Amino acid sequence: MSIRLGTGDLARYPFLNEAGEYLRQSGFGWEELDRPDMADIIQRAAERIEAGVSGKVYEKLDRYETEILTFLVTLIMVKSIGMEPVLKKYALAEARRAEKFLTEDLRRQNDAQRQALLSKIFGDLFGLAIDTTEDGRLFKVKVTDYLARSSHFHEQEWKMINRLVSNGNVYLGPDETVRLVRNELAVMINGRVHAMSLPALPKAIKERSDTLRAELAPRYEYRAHSVTEYPPCVKHAIEVMNRGENLPHSARLMLATYMLAIDKPVDEIVEMFKNAPDFNERITRYQVEHLAGSKGSRTKYSVPSCDKLRTENLCFATKDCDSIINPIQFGRRRK
Repeated sequence: MSIRLGTGDLARYPFLNEAGEYLRQSGFGWEELDRPDMADIIQRAAERIEAGVSGKVYEKLDRYETEILTFLVTLIMVKSIGMEPVLKKYALAEARRAEKFLTEDLRRQNDAQRQALLSKIFGDLFGLAIDTTEDGRLFKVKVTDYLARSSHFHEQEWKMINRLVSNGNVYLGPDETVRLVRNELAVMINGRVHAMSLPALPKAIKERSDTLRAELAPRYEYRAHSVTEYPPCVKHAIEVMNRGENLPHSARLMLATYMLAIDKPVDEIVEMFKNAPDFNERITRYQVEHLAGSKGSRTKYSVPSCDKLRTENLCFATKDCDSIINPIQFGRRRK
């Protein structure tokens, strides 16, 4: 089904090629960004970046045409800032913003135009064919498509044994369906920024980008942590964090409980997670304190066993592990 996208669709999903075509047809040119009336666009773009790198979802959607252009300007500004952790955090935040709208749209089952749009996004961008059940409550994806994406998730609910499967399809709710492609969307946005080649920037954008870079550098530059004295599974988790990449929930649980077990202070453990693209200090601190038994259930969590880590693909054993059964034992036998 051929569909005509409105400005509301493009404002929600500005990464679609049609958004760029819309700007070209509107006669927008590069030099336009130095006009005084573009100050609001540049300010919105800065707010969108600041929200993203702080782990928040940019909520504005009050002026469709403005938001389409704002997205383009944010890409230009993030490219100009030139800080990889800022780009990773921003790309993930944009993916979460799209995830919010996609989940809402998937729940609107009786709109054929909406379903055509969703098929376009999932199919054209990510090669994921989705269909609905007869009652419209669940979505079906092929087992092969599901496995290719869910293999990156380590939570138990994503394992095939815990899913409803029939006739070669896996059945999912709206939020689960969107979650399958969120990481791919973040990677796509990240790749677009890397591929951009910027000419001389309009003065207004360069000045705002330079200001943002100066503000963000002390907060979001990588914080490398030593990995020399830890077991291989913990070393691997820290190395992933040092690269500013996302760790699965189970790996974060292992890292935090291990650090608590060797008496690292909560502040230092929270600091170790600051490179994560989705880092939120308040939430991270609460979760670490919860694992320590000082918040929530008041139960102190133990470090997962080596068997548990192996089942979750988090074991990177070497000969130095010396047949230990829990990471906390690493090095003790040799001593």
